[in-house]
Amino acid sequence: MPVPPLPPRSVSQSPAMAEGEQEELASLLPVSPAKRLCSWPSPQAQHPRGLPGAASGGARGVGGSSLAPGARPHLQPESLLDCAAKTVAEKWAYERVEERFERIPEPVQRRIVYWSFPRNEREICMYSSFQYRSGSGTAGGAAGTSPVEEGPPPPPPGAAAPAGSAPGAATAGVAPGLGAGAGAAGGSSEGLPFRRGIRLLDSGSVENVLQVGFHLSGTVTELATASEPAMTYKVAISFDRCKITSVTCGCGNKDIFYCAHVVALSLYRIRKPDQVKLRLPISETLFQMNRDQLQKFIQYLITAHHTEVLPTAQKLADEILSSNSEINQVHGAPDPTAGASIDDENCWHLDEEQVKEQVKLFLSHGGYYGSGKQLNSMFAKVREMLRMRDSNGARMLTLITEQFMADPRLTLWRQQGTSMTDKCRQLWDELGALWVCIILNPHCKLEEKSCWLQQLHSWNDLDICPLEDGNYGHELPNITNALPQNVSHRPDSLSRPRRTVFTRAIEGRELHWQDSHLQRIISSDMYIAPAYQQESERLLFNSQGQPLWLEHVPTACARVDALRSHGYPKEALRLTVAIINTLRLQQQRQLEIYKHQKKELLQRGTTTITNLEGWVGHPLDPIGCLFLTLTEACRLNDDGYLEVSDVSESRPPVYQHVPVAASYPNLSESYLSLALEVALMGMGQQRVMPEGLYAQDKVCRNEEQLLSRLQELQLDDELVQTLQKQCILLLEGGPFSGLGEVIHRESVPMHTFAKYLFSALLPHDPDLSYKLALRAMRLPVLENSASTGDSSHPHHMVSVVPSRYPRWFTLGHLESQQCELASTMLTAAKGDTLRLRTILEAIQKHIHSSSLIFKLAQDAFKIATPTDNNTDSTLLNVALELGLQVMRMTLSTLNWRRREMVRWLVTCATEVGVRALVSILQSWYTLFTPTEATSIVAATAVSHTTILRLSLDYPQREELASCARTLALQCAMKDPQSCALSALTLCEKDHIAFEAAYQIAIDAAAGGMTHSQLFTIARYMELRGYPLRAFKLASLAMSHLNLAYNQDTHPAINDVLWACALSHSLGKNELAALIPLVVKSVHCATVLSDILRRCTVTAPGLAGIPGRRSSGKLMSTDKAPLRQLLDATINAYINTTHSRLTHISPRHYGEFIEFLSKARETFLLPQDGHLQFAQFIDNLKQIYKGKKKLMLLVRERFG
Repeated sequence: MPVPPLPPRSVSQSPAMAEGEQEELASLLPVSPAKRLCSWPSPQAQHPRGLPGAASGGARGVGGSSLAPGARPHLQPESLLDCAAKTVAEKWAYERVEERFERIPEPVQRRIVYWSFPRNEREICMYSSFQYRSGSGTAGGAAGTSPVEEGPPPPPPGAAAPAGSAPGAATAGVAPGLGAGAGAAGGSSEGLPFRRGIRLLDSGSVENVLQVGFHLSGTVTELATASEPAMTYKVAISFDRCKITSVTCGCGNKDIFYCAHVVALSLYRIRKPDQVKLRLPISETLFQMNRDQLQKFIQYLITAHHTEVLPTAQKLADEILSSNSEINQVHGAPDPTAGASIDDENCWHLDEEQVKEQVKLFLSHGGYYGSGKQLNSMFAKVREMLRMRDSNGARMLTLITEQFMADPRLTLWRQQGTSMTDKCRQLWDELGALWVCIILNPHCKLEEKSCWLQQLHSWNDLDICPLEDGNYGHELPNITNALPQNVSHRPDSLSRPRRTVFTRAIEGRELHWQDSHLQRIISSDMYIAPAYQQESERLLFNSQGQPLWLEHVPTACARVDALRSHGYPKEALRLTVAIINTLRLQQQRQLEIYKHQKKELLQRGTTTITNLEGWVGHPLDPIGCLFLTLTEACRLNDDGYLEVSDVSESRPPVYQHVPVAASYPNLSESYLSLALEVALMGMGQQRVMPEGLYAQDKVCRNEEQLLSRLQELQLDDELVQTLQKQCILLLEGGPFSGLGEVIHRESVPMHTFAKYLFSALLPHDPDLSYKLALRAMRLPVLENSASTGDSSHPHHMVSVVPSRYPRWFTLGHLESQQCELASTMLTAAKGDTLRLRTILEAIQKHIHSSSLIFKLAQDAFKIATPTDNNTDSTLLNVALELGLQVMRMTLSTLNWRRREMVRWLVTCATEVGVRALVSILQSWYTLFTPTEATSIVAATAVSHTTILRLSLDYPQREELASCARTLALQCAMKDPQSCALSALTLCEKDHIAFEAAYQIAIDAAAGGMTHSQLFTIARYMELRGYPLRAFKLASLAMSHLNLAYNQDTHPAINDVLWACALSHSLGKNELAALIPLVVKSVHCATVLSDILRRCTVTAPGLAGIPGRRSSGKLMSTDKAPLRQLLDATINAYINTTHSRLTHISPRHYGEFIEFLSKARETFLLPQDGHLQFAQFIDNLKQIYKGKKKLMLLVRERFG
């Protein structure tokens, strides 16, 4: 607080500023047409001269002091004049002072003018930057006991925080963001206007400061930089009743908030009042002049600024000289330095146009370029203004809402029937919550609330107004549900056909603050039950005499948020404690009810959900509100409004235990333990999964936000005791707890919550932590349908449709959280056989996704086999068990990761040991398909790598090989088409097994095996040195083949050529046996001619079969068996030629001629071949004589 100066002396005797300097600064002061008219003082009101202290003049300025250097100014008592002047300056318009008192001494005027400037730097900061606020302290309005219009009274006059004092709470629970405009450079706090203003002030850049009445002016110089020259800006500020009402700066700042130059000048006035020259309003000075002085003053003023003011001066002179002019009809004249009139609204300067432009710009970005962050920062600024009880909070929110409603995307989304983006949806949610806060303002006037409600109704009635919860908003209950003063409302009648984001705020009109019990709760920490209670009062207190507040929980929490947001932290804290006491009592009674119903519920194995709406994910965030209210009272590192840092540099909050301020010495509770308790109560509440994607996503997101705040708490003994106590209550809580023994099929899972509880409790109470986590592993919606009673619900419960889980849009996320919980337990239980077995059973029972179980198996495998080779065999066996379950689950279903899963299982079994490998080989039919078993499992098990990895001795190798052979034969019998070749490969080293596998292949060849499979096996047999067996299989394959005339690129052609080459190498008899099959199966002329050519190049019988001799003679095409092949080839050419000519186009004529040339080569092989070809060509000319051009080409080539 600035030191109260001694009463100043008369301004008339103070040394004047340089004449030109005064003129230059005075020219900055804007003359607003809205300024009130100042009446001419009457002769009786002339200020007396020669008052005490007037002789020495006012050169010392506004805060002149006669204290000796080194004296301690804070010990000097404040004068009665200053005490009165401060109160008047803050509460009364100066016009009211003039009207009330006929004669005001000049020193009194000067003190009122002096104290009218804002005194709190925090307010300057609030209007100069978007700020980062992660939490707040407990400073704020003082609690009152006398009733006001609708709630607790505002603080007494003059109770504003003094300059430099620690600021109160700022915005909490709102995402921080960067300033949109001036100075928010790169997100650094040093670039924010408030910080820059402080630097300008500290560097001595503020000069020529003059206060004339209610106007402050000065110059601020920006020092030169490498890229910019030094610049001096003229700054003018108007103020009234400790609020800045207008600002003007030569920098041309276009932003919502004040520029750094305005900040620098304002802080100069607050921090250095003794260096500011003060003059009374200019009208007072003019009154002291005689006619000659006035004429001289006006002529000098016009001379100094003749180019700017001369036309205006002449116009005014003409009007004054005209007796009928309007100016002569009005008493007095305007004075821009004389402060506001009584009718003027007393509020801080806020550039409404800039607010609109900024919001419109951010909305046009559609969530990109950090616009969502910027809009959240604007919401945070609204909350900060509300906490300072600044009327601009509601004003700014109205401007923001108008731009939101004017967003063209609303119409587009409605026309297209699409939903808005999640980012946009979250912004609308915050907008709706802020309006609830505004409507529940405990100190607003009825006319203000009526005006806000009228505006909300107009927005609410628009078709484009977003619904509160997508298409499902009509099923949410009314905000006033369970109000004590509104008991006539029954839950059945509370649903509305259309609920918008503003509906809850509109419903808030039914809430008031006049309830006497509520007033007593928030007004005193000492409120307890009276010694003699009436019957109606017994419900208002618990057994310890602590007050309760029996109201719909989200509504009660909305009251807390309203108190907290409007600068009543103590009152919010008291109401929060009453709400928690109420929740405790409800929890206790629910537990008693459950104990009486426990046997019946456990027998039925099902329950109902009586909660109308969950507290987590609720639009009003009741649990988050209570938690923040309590933790704000315990923060240590709230560095105040000057702590403006980047998000990446923000430090985690540090909390301390603050005892609950109540008259219960036997209850050693702190606000911090209450915060933990209420968070656990809310998150452990059993609640039905809401309908709609956004509502379900909000449940998950809100839960994660609450948990991140819980993780900021450092758990000491007191908090651990709270945690243990609440966890036990949740486990025993029956149908009212999401961790109770029996839960509803539609209940929101507790996996994420339980993971936090498990990790927090594990070091302190392992048994409880495992019990709780294992209980939370359930996911009832995916488990078997319960009895018919499962869908039963009370008359006021949201209707539950059986098999609704396909509408669980976040099911994938929930299952992944279930998997995370299981993985956390597996990691913690490493080395504990009993716990691992229990966790394994829970996983096998409750997790229904093969992919997630596979992930768990992989996680367990990694944990069990660290790099230091210290393998945990128990956990490794758990990994194997999970892998085996995955194999069984995916055996008969399609899974694109199946091959990866099979390979991983073999790897895992290898790590476990040879017995595990033998086991999966022996029970392959329950785990693998025949193809997987032979090609992957058995092949890997008997590989050289596995033998080396396990260091197997000969008996172990033989056991594995024997199991692999048995598996191979079983698979070949079950699926010979896919497994015959693998079976042969695995049985190579055992003659009996190999023969058995060969016989299986032969038997299957006549059945469903394809020519490709048979050719593959045949080639394998030839490679292994069994050419006759290969020939037999090749012959069977040929009988399965059908090669059409135009399939000259068929993949089986190579197999056909190989089969013919094999038979040719075996001898004439084998070739003679194969050619009829070739002729029957192959109709492609080019392939047949290729086979014919190959058979005539070398002599048959070159395979070197023991007991056979090659004749060494080439085979003739005129004799069997090649004659049959030759005739078939010629016929194929003839047929192919006719087929091609049927639909030939001119562009294929050249290709056709080349085809005929190849045909002629085949035709000429027999002795009479040239005659046959000539006859063939003549037939073509006759049949296709219409194709003249083609036939001409045929004649040219073939005659």
